[in-house]
Amino acid sequence: MKTGFIYIISNKKRTTFYIGVTTDLEGRILKHRKGIGSAFSSQYKLTDLVYFEKFPNITRAILREKQLKNWRREWKLHLIKSKNPDLKDLYWDL
Repeated sequence: MKTGFIYIISNKKRTTFYIGVTTDLEGRILKHRKGIGSAFSSQYKLTDLVYFEKFPNITRAILREKQLKNWRREWKLHLIKSKNPDLKDLYWDL
């Protein structure tokens, strides 16, 4: 099985978040940046990668994505800040 990733992207003001899952993190974020990642991310201009986790397979990544989508906004923000306290765009560090 392929390696899986969950990721969280945001807009420049960090007011809206989107959680996704993929096997190709760099390629998927590039699609979001071009405005073709998803209708939601395009509508809210979500282009900055602020958080991601790597998993040994896509199945585990999907389970984690479902878990995080049920979290409150405050919990998600705390998770993001635990690894990215400045909420910087991590895309350039991939």
